[in-house]
Amino acid sequence: MDKCSHSLNNYRTTRNTDNWKNFKKVVKNAKSSFFDVKIQEVANKSRGPWELMSWINKRKLPAFEAIKHNGCPCIFLESLWDTLHNTFNTALNHCVDPNILHDIEHKPTSRWYPFSKEEFKQAISKCNDSSAPGSDKLTWHHLKYIIKQDECLINIINIADACINLGHWPSYFKCLSMVVIPKPNKMTYDQPKAF
Repeated sequence: MDKCSHSLNNYRTTRNTDNWKNFKKVVKNAKSSFFDVKIQEVANKSRGPWELMSWINKRKLPAFEAIKHNGCPCIFLESLWDTLHNTFNTALNHCVDPNILHDIEHKPTSRWYPFSKEEFKQAISKCNDSSAPGSDKLTWHHLKYIIKQDECLINIINIADACINLGHWPSYFKCLSMVVIPKPNKMTYDQPKAF
């Protein structure tokens, strides 16, 4: 930018500390303006905040060999998926004997009291704003902003209360995206447990 070039030339001709500070300030403001525009472009195109990840320096992944399952390398996507799925989701479809419930001491049924606005806000306030969004690209930060409007807060509380009262949790709320990443400083990465 012309402003940056001008402030840099000022510093080069004077070698003055104040001019150097001014140059750094102008550059910082120019970068801030540039990224504000880019972020606004991403927001307007509805591509989601993770589109911005390409700006971050990529971490160098460790070199590793194919993951092995039962001594065989998983060289096809299907075998890799089966191996990772069976490792990380071992409780899925696990048979449970419902007769163990008979051994539990009987307790009186408690009445469900609907969420209060304050209780809901307090629960949401503890959620980390920087956690990765789900498939709807909605972060905790967005949700905290949305519930500032009383009508939105009441609608969300009504949905939560209805789920409890009906004993039904919609399948949409059970969807997630999983990213498998290597654990740092492992001697070898040929086992699923190293991820």
